[in-house]
Amino acid sequence: MRKNLMSGLLLAVALAAHPAWALDSSGTPVVVTPLASRTTTASGQPITLPQKNVQVLVSTYDVAPGATLPVHRHPFPRYAYVQAGTLKVTNVETGNSNTYKTGDFIIEMIGQWHQATNIGDIEVKLLVIDQVEEGAKNTELRQ
Repeated sequence: MRKNLMSGLLLAVALAAHPAWALDSSGTPVVVTPLASRTTTASGQPITLPQKNVQVLVSTYDVAPGATLPVHRHPFPRYAYVQAGTLKVTNVETGNSNTYKTGDFIIEMIGQWHQATNIGDIEVKLLVIDQVEEGAKNTELRQ
């Protein structure tokens, strides 16, 4: 009995360490592909979460070729997965830029003014996840 318990525990640890080997309840393999693991934003800030009543907002963005978003900032964490296209994000405070392409995961800077431009020939498609204090907005436009 103890040997079976230890074998089961070792199998569980192995599956957790190698999620591509995980199985669903019917025994069918489930492939998990890690996309990102970070502790800092695109500008090197530590990621911090809202302090009260966290609300998760999920949106899609479609940015036309050549379009530039207005200068803005986010008071709370924002994450984006680039489903298609190429996006250049520039921190207007520092002048530093990052370019993201299909398959990239973005952990946006918090509280820093920046803007994004679709620098490719196709529409940029983003899946965006915000973590805000309940009822708050996560985009402030620069006046």
